[in-house]
Order: sequence, then C-alpha cells, then structure tokens
Amino acid sequence: MGAIEEIYADLDTDVSESEFREAVEKKVAQMDGLVDEETAAQLLAHELADSEVETVADIDPAMDEVKFLAKVRSIGELRTFERDDGEGCVINVDAADETGSVRLAFWDERATAIDAGELEVGEVLRVKGRPKEGYNGLEVSVTQSEPDDDVDIEIPLDEDTIEGLTLGQSDVTLRGVVLGTDSVRTFDRDDGSQGKVSNLTLGDETGRIRVTLWDERAERAEELDMGTTVEVVDGYVRERDGNLELHVGDRGSVDEIDEHVEYDPETTAIADVDIGETVDIAGVVRSTDPVRTFDRDDGSQGQVRNVRLQDETDDIRVALWGEKADVEVAPGDKLLTADVEIQDGWQDDLEASAGWQSTVVVLEDQASASTGTDGTDSTADNETDSASGESAVSDGSGAGLDAFAGGGRPASERTTGESTDSESVEFTGTVVQTGEPVILDNGTETMSVETDAHVRLGEEITVRGVLKGEMLDAEEIL
Repeated sequence: MGAIEEIYADLDTDVSESEFREAVEKKVAQMDGLVDEETAAQLLAHELADSEVETVADIDPAMDEVKFLAKVRSIGELRTFERDDGEGCVINVDAADETGSVRLAFWDERATAIDAGELEVGEVLRVKGRPKEGYNGLEVSVTQSEPDDDVDIEIPLDEDTIEGLTLGQSDVTLRGVVLGTDSVRTFDRDDGSQGKVSNLTLGDETGRIRVTLWDERAERAEELDMGTTVEVVDGYVRERDGNLELHVGDRGSVDEIDEHVEYDPETTAIADVDIGETVDIAGVVRSTDPVRTFDRDDGSQGQVRNVRLQDETDDIRVALWGEKADVEVAPGDKLLTADVEIQDGWQDDLEASAGWQSTVVVLEDQASASTGTDGTDSTADNETDSASGESAVSDGSGAGLDAFAGGGRPASERTTGESTDSESVEFTGTVVQTGEPVILDNGTETMSVETDAHVRLGEEITVRGVLKGEMLDAEEIL
C-alpha cells in the first residue's frame, strides 16, 4: 500500500478515494510543486479532519468549512433579492441534532429546488458548508447536501416547548403563560442610534424561560398582564450567563391567544436550600414588610421589600428587589419565587434574594389546587376553559401548588365560597397576620377576622362568629 492509500485509509470521511487523489493533485499544483504528493495528502487529511464535526454543538463559526448530519425541523419561505449580476434567492432551513440547532442557508438553484418540494421536514441531511454567526445565531451557508436515509436523529418535530429549545435555534414558535414582565430600557448603540429592550418570563408545561424583546417589540412587555397566554412567533435562542433565552426582534411577534397552557414549576423545599444556590421556592406568605427605599452609590434610588415564605418544610425571608418590591402580595398568599439566590441573611439566617433575573408569581388560592387532600386528581375543579386563555400552575409532583389564572389575587380580594351576609360560621386556622384585620390560614384558604382579641403570629385558633361579606366578625375565639 502506497503512502497516499495509507493516509486515506486512516481517514473517517465520506470523500471517495478517487476524489481524495484528485484533491491531492490540485493541492500540489496550487503550491507550485513546493510539496510532494505525500505531504499534500497529509495536509488534506488534516483539513478534512478539522471540518468533520460529530455534532451540531461542535460547529464553530470560526471554522472555514464543516461537515455534519442534522435533521430538518422546519423549512422557511423562498426570498428573492437583487445582486449586481441579477436576481438571487435564498431559503432558510432549521435543522438540529440531539445537541443543538443550526440555520441552513440554501442559495439560488438549491433554494428553488427546496421551494419546489425536494426537501421535507423530518429528513436527515449530510451537510457541507461554511459556518458563520448569523442574525439569529449559528448559520451555515450550504455548498453541498444530500439526504442520508441510514441515519436516525431522535429529536421532536412537533410544536416547540421550552424544554425542547436548543442554542442557535431560530424560527421558534412557542406558546406560554406570562409569569412576569419588566419595564422597557433604552441604550445607545455604537452607531449613535438608540435601542430599546425589555424582558418577560414565559412558562409552559415543560419549564420556564426568559424572553428578551428588542426595539419595536420591547413595548409588548408593558402591554401584557401576568397570566396572559401568548404565542411567540419567529423567535431565536441565545445564551446568557449559562442559561438559554428566547429573543424576539423586528421579524418576530408576541401575540395574545385564547388557549390553555399549563405551567408546572418544580420547586426546591425550603429546608433543602443552601448558600450560593439559585433555586425555585414556593409557599405561603407568613408576613410582609413595607417597601424600603435606599440610595445607591451612583445617586440613583432603589427599593426592596422583605416577605417571609413558608412551605411544609421550613420558612425563609425573601428580599424582593427593584420592581419586584411592588408585587401585590399579602399574608396568606401563595407565592412562587423562581431563580432566587440563597444568601447569608440577618442573624445567620438564610435569605433568598429575588433580583432582576428572578421571577415572582402570586398563585391562586390553594382551594383550587390540582390535587385533592386525599391525593386524588381533582382536575375537574381546577381546569379552566381552553377558550378563556387562562392557565394553570401546579408543582408537577401532586403536592398541590396552586392554579395560576390571571396571576392570582391578594387575600383581601378572595372569597371563601358562596355565602350570604350574616351567616354564622366557624373557622380554624393559623394566624398569619395580627393587624387589622387578623388573617387566618388553614392550608387551603384564608379568612379575614375582625376582633379586638390579642393573638400571636403562628398561633392556631378557632373563630366562631358571623360572616359579613368577606369578613368574619368574631364572637368567640378558642
């Protein structure tokens, strides 16, 4: 076996030996005879090894050329444009493997062939092309492609979910429930123009994601209410601080829809959190402090509000910073605080810090939770009409986090069921507010009580009296 045959035999490539020999001859000619055939073969082998990538995640925009396998997830529309030498056209194809997504750009004849139906969603392609960092992330300008029926890439082809999003993915259509929104911020670009950006947080049955809205789309964050169900169209996935984000630019949109979307947060027990962790915790608000303002070093003013949150395992102080301090929350409310950082707090207690990256959601009353006290499914009492556009929240474990419909309401706005004025009732619960009124919580609902009696926070008491509207006028406290 000659030197060229040996070099080719060591290659893991789809290039045929005859093509390899032809390339060796071209390489020798290009270098004006400065290298012999063996050296040229070694150079080509090195180039081929560098361009072969095992997964989409291995593609680097700095590479001159790449070869890889990917499955077609969606096919865009044919777009035409004017060149100096005439009209050109391009069609974008979203493809992926188990590690990530990539946009494939097919030009001119290849684009028109795809537009004519030569490519179908679900096909696996063997692609050769030039990678770059495109408008919506990683993009490969395809120079050669062919279907590979012998390879199966297991990725979902149905509608996008938060859990299924991958870095570099574009043309994303995602339905979710709005968990929180931020105000619009302005910034100066290098060219002197001014840009706008805002954020909102979406949740679906698979998880939660931060959505970044740019320029003309930024105003949508201030137009949407918490609990609204929306559809993001033509989004693209980027990474920030190690987390995936969904971005929406001028080509995309965020539209309200009348559809049921359920959000299932997975929370950490308060007793299990530790300093330095970023976690999701949920529970009942036991007490709230007034909003405090303070001056920053740069002269601006900030604000913070502390609440104490309790679940079945323990309780913890949660510091709500900035705009999150204005969230309407009262003792007895069920609260989800996501992406909070656990810190060393006052008197060596742990404290959860809810900053700009966090999500704070007031949940609906536990009386409408998705799981009954006997562990049986009470979905019939919990689900909302799919035409209402409202959404549900549970903890994903049957522990009975609460239905999320419209972001929840303060305890003072809730009712304990249909009743008439002057109805005599008895209510047993834990004191979660000692002021006027006293508020009791029994684990499934809260009750406002009018009384002059002295009660202690955390004490369990039974109140008998007359229910006047939403207030229980106490006649006897046991």
